[in-house]
Amino acid sequence: MTKKNAGGALVRQAAILAVASLIVRVIGLIYRWPLTNMIGDDGNGLYGIAFNIYLLFFIISSSGLPASISKMVSERMALKQYKSAHKVFKISLLMASITGVIASLILWFGAYPIAQFMDNTRIVYSMKALAPTLLIVAIMSAFRGYYQGMNTMVPTAISQIIEQVFNAVFSIVLAGVLLKYGVEYGAAGGTMGTGIGALMGLLFLIFIYILARPRIKKRINRQKEEDFEESSASILKTLLVTSIPIIIGSTIFSFTNLVDVKMVMSILQSIGMTEIEANELYGQLSGKYVTLTNLPISISTALATAIVPSIAASVVLKETKVVMNKVNLAMRVAMMLAAPSAVGLFVLGDPILKMLFPKYPAGGDLLRLGALAVIFQSLVQVATAILQGVGKPNIPAYNAGVGVLIKIVLNFFLIAIPAVNIKGAIISTIVCYIVIAYLDMKAAIRLTKVKLQVFNTFVKPLGAGVGMGVFSFIFYKLILWGTTNNTVSTIGSILLSVIVYIGILFAIGGISKEEILLLPKGEKIASKLIHLSIIRE
Repeated sequence: MTKKNAGGALVRQAAILAVASLIVRVIGLIYRWPLTNMIGDDGNGLYGIAFNIYLLFFIISSSGLPASISKMVSERMALKQYKSAHKVFKISLLMASITGVIASLILWFGAYPIAQFMDNTRIVYSMKALAPTLLIVAIMSAFRGYYQGMNTMVPTAISQIIEQVFNAVFSIVLAGVLLKYGVEYGAAGGTMGTGIGALMGLLFLIFIYILARPRIKKRINRQKEEDFEESSASILKTLLVTSIPIIIGSTIFSFTNLVDVKMVMSILQSIGMTEIEANELYGQLSGKYVTLTNLPISISTALATAIVPSIAASVVLKETKVVMNKVNLAMRVAMMLAAPSAVGLFVLGDPILKMLFPKYPAGGDLLRLGALAVIFQSLVQVATAILQGVGKPNIPAYNAGVGVLIKIVLNFFLIAIPAVNIKGAIISTIVCYIVIAYLDMKAAIRLTKVKLQVFNTFVKPLGAGVGMGVFSFIFYKLILWGTTNNTVSTIGSILLSVIVYIGILFAIGGISKEEILLLPKGEKIASKLIHLSIIRE
């Protein structure tokens, strides 16, 4: 396989998920605007705490399935073992259903004791509203993993958009309907949209499977009877061995969020804040900082999702050079996206919050402080996916544990400082991800024997991002001076900054012909850019 072909398919599949992720995150920002203006930072705090608890249950019950299933299916498809590939899906679907039911029941009946432990009994309604969603998303994860293993991200991408559209509509409607009974009920109404959206996404995936089933069966039937077919026990064992380390690693990350919740609520109240004051600060952290930083990170997550089955297939076919090319490409793309996002959030943190949440604009200092985390979180996503793809999911799980231990220690000391308070959680997060990114990347480089192009991969995107940041600040001030409108100034500055960033990258050779060729219609784009002397032949 040529370098172009090796990276081209990966880029196309990652691009599909990246576009879907962007659409999903933009919809998320749009609906969080009226939702936040309805329930405020206090409601956002309740929503965020309940959602983080829900995420922990989701991760334990089914988060490891998509990556594990996609890896196992991709390996078997590469070897033309179609029966085994479909058997992986059926067994994982059964496993997901069982774990989903158990998780739903535990969250429903354990809502009040958990809320008491988190020092916030007002989250009970939101937790119960989220409980049924655990079964839905567990089943959905099996379908998504199966499709991703067949190297098509389209069903996952479309289902994510459908899920978010219904989530947005029903979150706003139900929050508005229930808000008259109190903020805690309004927050619960917002969480109900999550379940409705997930159900719609699942129905779409089932519909796609019904359409594709005759073709899948035809391919299975063409396989010779004497061909190797795995036993159910063997597949289940492999599924567990593959998914458990991923679940452990993801659980550690989710546990980090719950550590923040528990320590923020407890420590802030211990230094004199009321429950509502502490909850409002956490609302700024979860409803604004996390929501906005998740936008660029979601693109790296999409890239990571595409990497796992892609690298797994190359590994099983012993395509060593192809694996190295994919690793280099993934790292470069992650940095090219994360660097300008981090700088943009640092420069335009306050204007963005004023634009999105005019009634509750506080929290810009959190965005400026935490912008750096975007780069390291993105690198962790990609490095973790590379390690999962080469069959070493236990390494990122261990590294995540090291990072979280450091975060807990830092949280304990930093949050208790009155002048630092909630910012301590962000500082500890940055340090946590710096450590994990270093350990993951070191392991990925050692296992794949890849020679990372440090200057092209890291220095050029960062340099272009810093240069863009200077122009971004100037653009905002100039447009604000001319229009006196924060929204127009913010959007205008963002659009002009994107153009400047791309221009600087081309000017310093941050984007080469080789990388352009990996894009859809890359040859035509490269030809035009060469003709314009923007890139070299």
